[in-house]
Amino acid sequence: MHNIDFLQLVEEYRPLVKETDVSTVKARLDANENFTLIDVREDHEWVQGHIPNATHMARGIIERDIEKSIPDKSAPIILYCGGGFRSVLSAYNLQKMGYTNVISMDGGIKDWLNHGFRLEI
Repeated sequence: MHNIDFLQLVEEYRPLVKETDVSTVKARLDANENFTLIDVREDHEWVQGHIPNATHMARGIIERDIEKSIPDKSAPIILYCGGGFRSVLSAYNLQKMGYTNVISMDGGIKDWLNHGFRLEI
């Protein structure tokens, strides 16, 4: 389980970021909507499986590398992690960097799997 200070930090920032659910993300992927899906989990989590069409940019480097990959700060971005906590923190930081269309996927990859959606390796 996550420690209380981490959870408090996430809950402090959660109201300040947009969130969506896994079913909406799946529907947007299936409709081939134009957005970048970014997995902010660690390298060892990514290699065990990730959402199809996702890009990997771990939470530890996303702030450093995002502008190289997505220079347009109005581009639509959806972030996900294991359970929807780290993606909230990453979304908050990207907003602070000027990104205006960033969303965190609530429930993360755990909820994705709970819905029966597939992963790729």
